[in-house]
Amino acid sequence: MNGNNEPLLSVNNITLTFKGVAALSRVSCEVPKGSITSLIGPNGAGKTSMLNCISGRYTPDKGSITMRGKELLGTKACKRTDFGMSRTFQNIALFKGLSVLDNLMVGRHSRIKYGLLASLFYFGKARKEESVHRARVEEIIDFLGLSPYRHQAAGHLPYGVQKKVELGRALAAEPELLLLDEPMAGMNLEETEDMARYILDINEEWGISVFLVEHDMGVVMDISDHVVVLDFGRILASGTPEEVQSNPKVISAYLGDEDGLYQGR
Repeated sequence: MNGNNEPLLSVNNITLTFKGVAALSRVSCEVPKGSITSLIGPNGAGKTSMLNCISGRYTPDKGSITMRGKELLGTKACKRTDFGMSRTFQNIALFKGLSVLDNLMVGRHSRIKYGLLASLFYFGKARKEESVHRARVEEIIDFLGLSPYRHQAAGHLPYGVQKKVELGRALAAEPELLLLDEPMAGMNLEETEDMARYILDINEEWGISVFLVEHDMGVVMDISDHVVVLDFGRILASGTPEEVQSNPKVISAYLGDEDGLYQGR
């Protein structure tokens, strides 16, 4: 893990309400460049709402969200990949009828620069770029162990494999910041451990910063550089995994266990 205290993403005093009810209230946090930063909290704490504000699916009522010092608010969700950001979804959002290869190629759309005419007749720049995009996608397929499923329809694959395809599609955009919304949800122990290793490799070997929302506390405490705790839409605590694990407020509000459930694997 390569955190270096330089904020890649800054969330400043974000407030988000739905019909007068505050989902987030004056929330601030940072994702240092090169880090794995995890956002945790009880169900309904506002974790996915926070991720949706960052990725552009929700527009907060107040506050600011910047990446490398540039304001994101006012930029459409589909354009935030231009800032070097991509995400996965808690509920798998693949194109079920497309192959694994084609799903990952969809993730390359923000990188495609050739025009409509070139794509229709597949010549010149389009042909050259296509080979570059396919090479990158094949690299991701190999990295995630998806080679046996390359030409299979995504919707027919086992759940754990679909989660990897979802991750692969986000990686295909070549993000500087990867937003992961419960990537281990519904996985068995072996799949969870594999996903944790992928996240570490993405961060350490590929140099991609990660903002992770996850319920598996063993994974969070094992792989994170920094942990932010939300409770009822407010920041309850933040710090290193060790600091958060020993914080009495976190233990009281989140764990409810005198032995402490934040024990690493």
